[in-house]
Amino acid sequence: MGCILKQGGLYTRARIGAILLAAGQGSRMGGVPKSLIELQGVPLINRQLIALSGAGVDEVVVVTGYYHELVESAVEQFPVKVVRNLNPERGQASSVRLGMEALGSNFDAIIMALSDQPLINASDVTKLIAAFKKRLTGEIIMPVVNGQRGNPIVLSGPIMGQMIESDQNMVCRKFMDQHPELVAHYDTDNDHFIFDVDSLEDLTTFATKTGWVLNLPKPVDEEIETSARPEPAYLALQRLVI
Repeated sequence: MGCILKQGGLYTRARIGAILLAAGQGSRMGGVPKSLIELQGVPLINRQLIALSGAGVDEVVVVTGYYHELVESAVEQFPVKVVRNLNPERGQASSVRLGMEALGSNFDAIIMALSDQPLINASDVTKLIAAFKKRLTGEIIMPVVNGQRGNPIVLSGPIMGQMIESDQNMVCRKFMDQHPELVAHYDTDNDHFIFDVDSLEDLTTFATKTGWVLNLPKPVDEEIETSARPEPAYLALQRLVI
């Protein structure tokens, strides 16, 4: 059993798992795999995996769907478990469910993370884990920035086990809305938790805010099959980030 020494006391080391969602179609982005957008030459999904590793996460499940071959190729150098959503058109809830079932609830804490948050780093994840450990009530920690919900969130193992055993659609946000007494807020002014890239406008907002350019992934090889893949709007995207 692992343990750490902190402030004169001996504590059992928390076992932490994570589910990283990367199954989306990127329709609002013009049909681009958002997880493969690059910041300073590194795909966003890789940045998330580096952040999770740096924060001491023990095990990660990556859920892919649309563009699965490209996304899986990008993460193959990481020691993660990859689960493919064969029906990503059913929405994010189906990917969350697959990730939960693949990871299991044998963890003290489980991080539910998105692959399109470019500013999340290891320090952010570490602080979120610390908030979970220090909570006085609840089984779920959610970052809140100036009243706005953020991501990622952290759940206890027992609560995720309860979600897995419940109705197929009972995951994360719906569960939190129905059980607000189980949710504790991590109030912070760190806007890393509320910034993601869902649309073309978000790319220009990011560049204006940070001075950094998010580079689009290369055009998808026509020989790679991706179910219901929309026609990429690469020219429009490139004009927006120049």
